[in-house]
Order: sequence, then structure tokens, then C-alpha cells
Amino acid sequence: MDKLTAEQRETGSENFYSAIGSEYTRRDFLKGTIAAGVVSGAGLGAMYFGYEKSISNPVRIGVIGTGDEGSVLIGAHNPNFTQIKAIADIRPYNVYRAFHGDWSSPNAIKARPGIMAKYDYKSEEEARQHVKVYEKDYKDLLNDKDIEAVVIALPLHMHAQVAIQAMRAGKHVLTEKLMGHSVAECKEMARVSRETGRLCATGHQRHYSILYDNSLDLVRRNLIGTVHGIRAQWHRLRDTWSPPLPDDKDGKLAKSIARMQDTLKTAPKGKEAETLQHRIDQMVKQLTDKSIEPKNYGYEDKTLDSGHLRTAMEELIRWRLWQRTGGGLMAELGSHQLDAASLFISAVYPLDEKTKKPVKIHPLAVTGIGGKYLYDKEPRECEDHVYCTFEFPGPEYFKPGTQEIANPNKKIVVVYSSINGNGFGGYGEVVMGEKGTLILENEKDAMLYKDAETGTKVGVAKGEKGPILDTTASGSAAAAVGKAAIETGPVSKGYTEEIEHWAWCIRHFDEKEFKADPDHYVNLPLCHPKVAMGDAIIALTSNEAIHASQKSGGNPRIEFKPEWFEIENDATPEGVKPDITQERYKFA
Repeated sequence: MDKLTAEQRETGSENFYSAIGSEYTRRDFLKGTIAAGVVSGAGLGAMYFGYEKSISNPVRIGVIGTGDEGSVLIGAHNPNFTQIKAIADIRPYNVYRAFHGDWSSPNAIKARPGIMAKYDYKSEEEARQHVKVYEKDYKDLLNDKDIEAVVIALPLHMHAQVAIQAMRAGKHVLTEKLMGHSVAECKEMARVSRETGRLCATGHQRHYSILYDNSLDLVRRNLIGTVHGIRAQWHRLRDTWSPPLPDDKDGKLAKSIARMQDTLKTAPKGKEAETLQHRIDQMVKQLTDKSIEPKNYGYEDKTLDSGHLRTAMEELIRWRLWQRTGGGLMAELGSHQLDAASLFISAVYPLDEKTKKPVKIHPLAVTGIGGKYLYDKEPRECEDHVYCTFEFPGPEYFKPGTQEIANPNKKIVVVYSSINGNGFGGYGEVVMGEKGTLILENEKDAMLYKDAETGTKVGVAKGEKGPILDTTASGSAAAAVGKAAIETGPVSKGYTEEIEHWAWCIRHFDEKEFKADPDHYVNLPLCHPKVAMGDAIIALTSNEAIHASQKSGGNPRIEFKPEWFEIENDATPEGVKPDITQERYKFA
């Protein structure tokens, strides 16, 4: 890396590109930049995000909601920072997976290994001696004096209610994304955080991805020049939002269990048979959810426009499909990608003078279309295709220090699509500058191209087309700083780091200082309410644009209003005034 001098790094992309040749691999680049101290952090893992590698007294937490995302967060947590002392879920199937892990596929068990594997408990019985289980009412967990903080991974419509009750019970909070089901709810959560002096973080994990942090640094150092466009997508062959119902009316679960039991009889002994048995046990447990009555927990029957009677059980199990309980593709997928896009746009702006952290840049306008183009015959309310275009202000759009437009042409446009029915391209972002292009794919790979050159080769010789830099090998959350960390381990998506930093912030929290100036308090999680609310406003307003286009048959453009992004301002895109005195928010 000696050929890449400090002067070359500082003077822009042309010198940078000319200094990189085929002899430099992605690992060489990262080792060199870390050694030179020019990445945004001093090392890997905790050092990137400003907290120690462990805390002497891990935060005692409860996990409320142990379904798909809750079990991912269980698998991602580091016992050196957080100790799981309780879980709450009304579904027996989710409780089972929380302990045993998700054996539905090799990837699933990696992401959701379960509490038993995480703590090396030999049985669920042993695990329950250390982890309390609340299966009737999450408020029982909130009343548990041993619990200091809670992770909330419930259906979206429950985030605000449980988070506000938790903060009023004295618990710090980490919610899954989106922050809330409406902007009014987000403002209510933010206000109660300030009122109670409890931290409220939201799980947009890209804020804690070392891969993204390195990529943002490339943008900050002007290696791709002036950013003028971003393209993002999340394409899937088919969504996974319609899991089997426990009544198993079509018999698919029972047939699958019978087939696997037959296979088990002839399967070789050992790991293969053990894995198959785990899958059988898990599918049997899915059927036990029929023992609960969802109406007792607020879920509802509804006759859809198609004439289909959507049962309360269907609303609970398939909550992402319905407007009352979920937020569709923009909330579940698009929010992540627009969060990433806004991070890249923020990277071209100066840091906040007081906190020395990036300033969240809000969009100017959105247009969108979407619909049930593929699943129109299936019972669902959310779209299966969405396409949105966002206009963001570039650094020269406003006059310095004002909201007065200086040059209306200086916009950064973000084009986003999320579709089902074709997974080509997977998911990722393409950041385009006038001197180069940065491509991020599947939260695993980042490639830098000069000018408009594109191809599939990595580390090509000078003069050939293709990416000249691949920053894939960013190391894992548990990796040690230095050469070994770069050369080994999978790329961390940031789940572990977001939980670690949240716990570190709790242990270094000054309630008095936070209440005095919450907008500039330093020891906050990176995705604190002001940031998380911004992401929610983008996703929820996009839904408004999509629904408006469906009603009018046109393509209406919705302009974002600055007051929507102000926590203490009552203005919201949906026109609902925030109210923290609601009955559902009370906690005795």
C-alpha cells in the first residue's frame, strides 16, 4: 500500500485510482487503510463505533416477540454485553424456536441458533431455569424488576404501545424496524423517551455494518466524486409472509411431517438424522399455535374486498400482509434501503458541529406506484410490487445554514424498487458519482468502479474493465483487530454491533444530561429516535404516494414537510396529532 500516499488519498479519486493496480486485493486495501488510520474507525468491531469490546456488567434484557426477527436478534446478541433473562411471546411455536433455534434451513439455524446454543444449555428445561418465559402477557415481563431493558420484535402495530409502556416501566428499549406504524406513533415514542429518560433505539442495522462504514468513508473522501444518483432494489422470487396456519386445513404441514418421518427411518445416523429430527420437532410445534385465541390479544376477523374471511389467527401469523398490522414492502424492506441511501447522502455533508456525527438528510419529495400485480388472487392487502422515486437535496441545493433554495438543480435522486416474482439482482444499492460508482450487494459485497466502467472481474489489470476495489472482507463482529480479522470470518450485517452499542450506551447513560439536551446528547445509539423517525417518515409517506396513485390512476408527487421530522411538532403526514396520554400507553 506504499504507493498510495497520504497526498493521493486526500487529493481525490484520480490519484487514488492511478495508485491502485491489479496487485492490490480488497484485503490489501483494507489492511493498508487501517494501518494508515484513514478509515472512519480505528479498527474492527467495537472500535468502529466508539465503544469498548465488552462491559463489566452486561445489561439484563428481555425479548418481547421471538418470531423471525426476534430470534435473529437473540442469535446476534453478545453475552458479554447483554444477558437474556426473559422472553415473552403468545405463540408456543415462537417460544420453541427462541430456545431451540430455527432448523427450517441451514441458513436459518445460522441466523437463529436459539438460546440453548447461545448459552450452551443442554436442554430447554435447563434453559428455563435461567430464562423466564411470559406466554400470557408481555406486561408481566415489564413488571420484572430484574429486567433493565427490552428488545421489541413484535408486529409493527404493537411497537409504539409496548415501547412506551416499557419506557414508563423504567426499561430502555430497542425496537425492530420500522420505529412505529405511523409518524404520530414515532413522535409519541420519541417524546416518551425524553419524558422518562430512557433510551429508545431502532434496529436499522446498516448503521452498524462495517462494510457500509468503509463504503461511506470512500464517499466522504470523494473517491467517486459528486454523488448525483442512487439506485436501490430488493427483488425476491416470492415473499415469505404467508407461513402455514396452525389449523393446517390443507394438510400441508401434516404431509410434510409424515414425509420427513419416513425419510428419517432410512436416514444415516449422525448429524443428518439429528438435523431432520430437529425439523420434524419444529414443524410439529407449529401446529400447537392453534391452542391460542388471537382475539384475546386484539387480532381481528375481517372480510376482505375479495370476499375472503381473514381470521384473527391469519392476521396474527401473517401480520405483514395487512394494513392494520404491517406496513408492506416499504416498511419491511424499503426502509432498510432508503436508510442506506440517506446514509450515503449524509456522507457528502459536513458532520454536526456539536456531536461530530453525520447529519440526517431528509428527502424533498417522493412519487410512487405499486400494486398486487402478481398475487392479486391471494388474500392480502399489501402490494407485491412497489416503485418509488425520491428527490434529496444535494449539498449545494440550499443556501448554507438556511432552508432557502440556492440551486434547484442540485438534487440527488434515489430510484427504488421492491418486487416479488423475480429475484434477479437480489438486493443492494448503487451509488453513482461523476468520477466513479460504488455497488453494494446483499450486505456482503462492496465494489468500486472508475467512471462508468462495469463488469464482473475483481482485481483486474490496469487498462481492463471491471471493479478496481472490492471491500468484501470486512471481518466479523467477534474478530480481533488486525490481519486475522480481515482475512477470516463472514461479513457482519451489524445486528451484533447495534445491540452491543445499545448496551454500552445504557451503561454509560447520563439521564440528567440526556434530558437537558436530547438533540445533542452524545452517548446515543446511532439509530436514535430522530434518525429512526426519519426512516419511518420516508417509508410511510412512500406508502401514501403509492396508495394515492392507486386511487387517482396518476402518479402524485408528495413533498416532505420539514415539520414532519421535528419531534416536538404535532404535524404528521397522516394528519394525526401525537398523543402520549392515550389509554393504551398507560402502564401501572
